Amino acid sequence: MDEYTLHNRIGFKVTRLARLMEARLEGQLEEHGITRLMWCVLRGVGMEGVTTPSALAGYICIARPAISRLLKNMEHKGLLVRKSTGADGRYTEVCLTAKGKQTMEACHVLVQELNAHFSEKLAPQTYEDFMQAVDTLTDGENATLMRL
Repeated sequence: MDEYTLHNRIGFKVTRLARLMEARLEGQLEEHGITRLMWCVLRGVGMEGVTTPSALAGYICIARPAISRLLKNMEHKGLLVRKSTGADGRYTEVCLTAKGKQTMEACHVLVQELNAHFSEKLAPQTYEDFMQAVDTLTDGENATLMRL
């Protein structure tokens, strides 16, 4: 037997790829004092206009309690501020600080490099097919994750 059957399973292969990408990116982001999830928040708020905690939880595909803890930690690090909005102050808006914007810009380059490193290993059509296959596999899977 040349290869274990475990290595031929989609879950193993996809998980291994995700962990390889995760480890590489987290090592780079660590130099800027942030995690992958913090990067996702910075991108969501600063580049995609996702500015409420509930919307951010949906954007990142994690549970609302997890985003609350993450935002609190990021606020403590000086990356963002949460402001009460609405007539009665029951709504929260998330805004990046100058430090948050600077960190987002520096880390955006790292994320682009990571994506290029892996996507350029595939021919353009193979990349498109892969992305479509991942979308097909995740379609209809609506589990709320505590971590991504």
